[in-house]
Amino acid sequence: MAGYLLKNCAAVIVDEGKGPSVLRNVDLLTNGRAIATIGEGLYKGDLPAGTIVEDASGWFVYPGLVNTHHHFFQCFVRNRADLDWTKLSVIEWLDRIYPIFSRLTEDCFYHASVTAMAELIKHGCTTAFDHQYCFPRHAGKRLIDRQFEAADLLGMRFHAGRGGNTLPKSEGSTIPDVMLETTDEFIADCARLIDTYHDTNPFSMRQVVVAPCQPVNCYRETFVESVALARDRGVQMHTHVGEGESPVIESRYGMRTVDYCAELGFAGPDTFYAHCWELTHDELRKMAATGTGVAHCPEPVYLVGAEITDIPAMSAFGLRLGLGCDGAASNDNSNLMHCIHSAYMLQCLMASTRTHPVPPPVDFLSYATTGGAGLLGRRDIGRLASGMAADLFAIDTRRMDYIGTRHDPLSLIAKAGIGAPTDMTMINGRIVWAKGEFVGLDEARLFAEAEAALATVEF
Repeated sequence: MAGYLLKNCAAVIVDEGKGPSVLRNVDLLTNGRAIATIGEGLYKGDLPAGTIVEDASGWFVYPGLVNTHHHFFQCFVRNRADLDWTKLSVIEWLDRIYPIFSRLTEDCFYHASVTAMAELIKHGCTTAFDHQYCFPRHAGKRLIDRQFEAADLLGMRFHAGRGGNTLPKSEGSTIPDVMLETTDEFIADCARLIDTYHDTNPFSMRQVVVAPCQPVNCYRETFVESVALARDRGVQMHTHVGEGESPVIESRYGMRTVDYCAELGFAGPDTFYAHCWELTHDELRKMAATGTGVAHCPEPVYLVGAEITDIPAMSAFGLRLGLGCDGAASNDNSNLMHCIHSAYMLQCLMASTRTHPVPPPVDFLSYATTGGAGLLGRRDIGRLASGMAADLFAIDTRRMDYIGTRHDPLSLIAKAGIGAPTDMTMINGRIVWAKGEFVGLDEARLFAEAEAALATVEF
């Protein structure tokens, strides 16, 4: 693979392991899948044979974003007035939306994944974790296989969260029977996927996470067996925690969700939870003590109208933090860059009510880069430095949109918010999106195929 020389970058956000900083008017050289060096005057030196030179004048170059919680399949249920949270109670909404999910076909899951990943890439995301917990019986067991296929098509670095639900609705879950699996089915398919796809080599493009959907929708044994498999195979674990279910778990087991998961061993440096907005400070301290991380999804707060996650407390207690888009059931876009802005602004809104100060804007960029990489157990992505994966995106700031903002690239995304696609996104040393196009792909064809798959679903 040829390397790239990004010549005369206006700013590069670098991180040698001690936090992000800015280098001005420098070049960035890649070598295959990795960053070779970042510095002044590289263009004047001898470049490796085959190096492609890109004029990066005016570009702010950022580390690729790392999405730590999503539900790609929900992209086929977006912008629907009949499913508006403001018009339905939570129970009414669940009763209406899960039957829709249960009608999706294998092709729907594939094309929804292409849809979500494409939007993520357009907005600077280079690594995506998806929590795929919906397995309708008629759709079969190869849904995550198709997600890896979609990731290969687009060039996305992909961590697949193999989710599942095992508790029947008759016993207190919200899941239709057609979407249920046994614990043995779930664990067996997790093992199959790990054996088939999980790659621990540097710059790996494929990894698998054991991710039972949530404690309220699974038998206790499902989590016990998940822990046993994940620890035996050395993979990460993930689930939903602290999004309103703690009273239910307490009524079933005599303890709230954080203590319940810890008792089962579903906690630790290899584990991260999604959401966690309802947790007490004592519960957050317990998570910090075990090294358990949090994938914070800010934009669902707007629709759900529940508590705003206490990020200042999480930061003060030393919790590992990443950012996620979440699925379209509670966020109608797959734009992680926009989530950086939303996360920061929501915390500013609540600043006067918090015990701890709002972290600075640059920390929210870090949650979406180094923080996300840490949650996924990756040391080779999430920051720009020699030897790290060549995952990055560039914004040409020579536009009216950026007048008055260019003095502080570190705070730009969190404070100003960026709605437009990037000018370039590179993953694993390959440019996958540039000048408004997916390199080597026909977006019109991808659109038509996804629309055709969507049309097969009866709503």
